[in-house]
Amino acid sequence: MNADLTLSALQRSHYLDQLAAKRMDLLIIGGGVTGAGIALDAASRGLTVGLIEKQDFAAGTSSRSTKLVHGGLRYLKQGDVKLVQEVGRERTILYRNAPHIVIPEKMILPIVEKGTYGKLATSIGLYVYDLLAGVKRKERRIMLSKKRTIKTEPLLRTDILKGSGLYYEYRTDDARLTIEVMKTARTFGACCVNYTEATDFVYENGRVSGVKGRDRVTGKEYLFSAKKIVNAAGPWVDLLRDKDQSLFGKRLHLTKGVHLVVPHERLPLKQAVYFDVADKRMIFAIPRGKTTYIGTTDTNYQGELERPLVTREDVSYLLKATNEMFPSVKLTEADISSSWAGLRPLIHEDGKSPSELSRKDEVFHSSSGLITIAGGKLTGFRKMAERVVDLVSKELTQEEGRRFKPCHTDQIVLAGGDFPSRKAIADFIVVQSQKARAFGGTEERVAELVWKYGRNTESIVETAIELMKLGAITENAWVLAELRYGMQEEMVVTLRDFLIRRSGRLFFDRDSIGSMYPIVADELARTLKWSSAEKQREIQAFEEEYHQAKSFR
Repeated sequence: MNADLTLSALQRSHYLDQLAAKRMDLLIIGGGVTGAGIALDAASRGLTVGLIEKQDFAAGTSSRSTKLVHGGLRYLKQGDVKLVQEVGRERTILYRNAPHIVIPEKMILPIVEKGTYGKLATSIGLYVYDLLAGVKRKERRIMLSKKRTIKTEPLLRTDILKGSGLYYEYRTDDARLTIEVMKTARTFGACCVNYTEATDFVYENGRVSGVKGRDRVTGKEYLFSAKKIVNAAGPWVDLLRDKDQSLFGKRLHLTKGVHLVVPHERLPLKQAVYFDVADKRMIFAIPRGKTTYIGTTDTNYQGELERPLVTREDVSYLLKATNEMFPSVKLTEADISSSWAGLRPLIHEDGKSPSELSRKDEVFHSSSGLITIAGGKLTGFRKMAERVVDLVSKELTQEEGRRFKPCHTDQIVLAGGDFPSRKAIADFIVVQSQKARAFGGTEERVAELVWKYGRNTESIVETAIELMKLGAITENAWVLAELRYGMQEEMVVTLRDFLIRRSGRLFFDRDSIGSMYPIVADELARTLKWSSAEKQREIQAFEEEYHQAKSFR
């Protein structure tokens, strides 16, 4: 659709004009990881594809998860063997295709008195889990005695401890994973635009044939025409089904998950821990850089979809559970450096509690032809996309006689992920650090970028060096180089896009933001030609989220 296959914020209006100028094979509503996955799958099979998202890419559930590519241990307890097999395979595929943002993480599962899992159940469960999930031999579970468990993680409560299982999960950055999938879809021709709201559907002879859209940046309205339309709007899917007058039968059941971030020195875990709490749920505590984050809750939710809030009740629940398992740390609300709340768009089942609801995805097909995908987990997004695109391509083949390639996204390396091994990543960090050293670029700084942007870090390093050669202060140059990459390649339109979802700073480096965001605002205003009123409005919107991350009601 465009020779310039980037996600440039400077080209948003041009992309929207492109979307409106041609009838597409497929239009996707929703720019979370599911929508991005569908865009990549469809475009790589040869369909013409458009995607619109009313907020920023990944602004909903796809930036507010536990940030793990789960292997599905809990599903084994529920007896869902097939799901464990699928998510285990998907985890392996993701690690192969995006090694810069899918990172093996040792995880301890403590065995405690009256806990969810006993010694035998833990040993057998983890063994079966490793086999079903296809875990590599060197990453298979090891059972530890109480003494070895305490040595491995000294912070654990000892009076109820019996031992533990040490196994592997994979940590990720959910928002960055989403944007890397979206960028990869763009290289196959998918035209993806954020801040574009689907305001209504258009029909021909009772069949959905298009979408009325509004650019929330300029206010301009568009008509997008497509042969097939997929509703992948996460927590918002039922609102779109309602517009389509097809909201009957199964519906969403939204639950809220909260995570708290504390400085690592306040909860200095040696590796992640997945532990029991009093109400028979389980919670993760995961070290990440200078921080450790704790989550999650699982409560019914009926509030505003755009801004689920962390309550004092959520904070009390997580801190109490953490202090009971790690009694020496004595965390208080004052220790919290940041937080987030996200919504799970699950499928409602009568009589089931939030934690009992299935995480399986389902596809709804309305009489108008609207296809809706709901439910599911981050780990399963690629298979969810495959199922949807199989359906779309089958219908297009029946209607037009066209043939499409089979799904091959398992073989597609995501943007930035072209590394043959972990050693190749380490070598790349060294090379980029050597280039940057004369300009204040430490190996730590470069490594942080590589674990976000992968191979594309090279472009950021080169820009930073150029800025410093022109006289920019070192700290400013690195921030501006990252921001410019974000605007040119990742459709950064606001401070929130950059400081929350592209860089993760609000959650994991909040202390650095105070001196940084005025510089970011100035650069965005200059590049995107904001008026002084627009600039002030964007600063205010960011400051609200900045304060909300430490404000609890």
